[in-house]
Amino acid sequence: MHSQVVKLGWESYDFVQNGLIDMYVDCHCVVSARNVFDASSNRDVVSWTAMVNGYAKSGKVLVARDLFDRMPERNVVSWGAMINGYVGIEMYNEVLELFNEMQVSGIEPNHASIVGVLLACGFIGALDQGRWIHAYVDRNRFEMDRVLGTALVDMYAKCGNIETASRVFSEMNDRDVFAYTSMISGLASHGRSESAIELFHKMREEGVKPNEVTFVCVLSACSRMGLVEEGWRLFNSMDKVYGIEPRVKHYACLVDLLGRAGMLEDAKIVVREMPFEPDSCVLGALVNAGRMHGDVELGREMVESLAERSLDHSGVHVLLSNMYASANQWGDVVKVRTEMENKCVRKIPGCSVIEVDGVVWEFVAGDRSHFLMNDIMLLALLINEQVRSSGYDDNDVVI
Repeated sequence: MHSQVVKLGWESYDFVQNGLIDMYVDCHCVVSARNVFDASSNRDVVSWTAMVNGYAKSGKVLVARDLFDRMPERNVVSWGAMINGYVGIEMYNEVLELFNEMQVSGIEPNHASIVGVLLACGFIGALDQGRWIHAYVDRNRFEMDRVLGTALVDMYAKCGNIETASRVFSEMNDRDVFAYTSMISGLASHGRSESAIELFHKMREEGVKPNEVTFVCVLSACSRMGLVEEGWRLFNSMDKVYGIEPRVKHYACLVDLLGRAGMLEDAKIVVREMPFEPDSCVLGALVNAGRMHGDVELGREMVESLAERSLDHSGVHVLLSNMYASANQWGDVVKVRTEMENKCVRKIPGCSVIEVDGVVWEFVAGDRSHFLMNDIMLLALLINEQVRSSGYDDNDVVI
C-alpha cells in the first residue's frame, strides 16, 4: 500500500502520512512508522500522537515519553496514549504523576485516561485519588459502561473498600464476565468467600459465561472456605459444562484446596495425573500444605522436584526452611539456606504501599531509610502485641 501511495504521488498529503503511520503502528512496525514520521515535513498532533501510541504499545515507553515531552502541542488522546503506555508496563506511580500533570495543563481526561488511572490506583492502593476520579466521573456525567464500571469495582476492591465496590457493581446496568470476575475476586480476597461463590452462581443464572480467570477466583474462594466437594464440582464443570480446558493455575488452586483440607495424598495424585508439568505454583501449594499440617517430608520432596525442573523458587525454599524450624530441625534449616546461597536463589523483598493524605508511600522489606522509621517500628511493635494478646497465632496466617 505504501509503495502504491508513493507511485501515485500522494505521500505529501498530511492525512495520507498520518494514515501510513497509523497503519504501521497497527501492524506493530514501529520502525517503519518512525521512518514515515521522520520524513514528514508537516507533523501535526495526530502524527505525534500516533508515534507516542506506537512506542507505548510496543513497550518502548522511554522513547514514547521522549516524543511526548517534545510534542509542540498535546490533546487528550496524546495524554491517554502515554498514560496507558505506563499502565502497560506497570509503572503505576508514573501514571498518577502524569495524570496530575494532565490536570495542571488544563486537559480534561477522557474515558480511556480515566480507566488507565483507575487501574493504577488499584494496584498501588491510591484510594483517595481513586475516589476523586469517581467523583469526577459522576460530576461530568461519564457513561458508566462495562469498562469504566469494572475499573471502579476493581479499584475499590484492591484498595480495601469492598463495600463501595459492591455498591458500584450493583449499580451497573450492564455487567459482563469481567465485571463479575472483578467482584468475585474482590470478595474472595477480602475473606468473603461465601459471597464470592454466591455471586458466581448468580452470574450463571444471569446467563453470563465464566472465563478462565473467573474459575481461578471461585476456586480460590472454595479453598479458603474448605469447600472440597464444591471446588471439585466447579473444577470438573470447567471442561464438561463450559468448554474451558483447565490450565496449570486451576490445578494449583485445586491442589491448594485439597492441601488446606488435609487431603495430602489426593493433592499428590492430582499433581501426578495433571496433563501438564507442575510449575512452582502447583508444587508450592503442596509445600504450603505440608507446612500447615506439619508434613516436613512432603516439603522436602516438593523442593527436590522443583530443583529437578529448574524451578527453584525462593518462596518455596523459605517455606521449607520455616517448616524445619517449626520442627526444631535446625541443621536442615542451615542446609536449606546454604543451598539457596549456592544456587544464587534470592528471595525478592516484599513491598507494601499506603496512601496518606493523597501521597502514596512504598515500603520494601528490610529498608530502614524512611525518615519516620523509628516511629513506624514502634507502632508496628504495639500493633503486633495487640494482635497477639487477642489470640492471633503465626500459624494461622494464610500464604
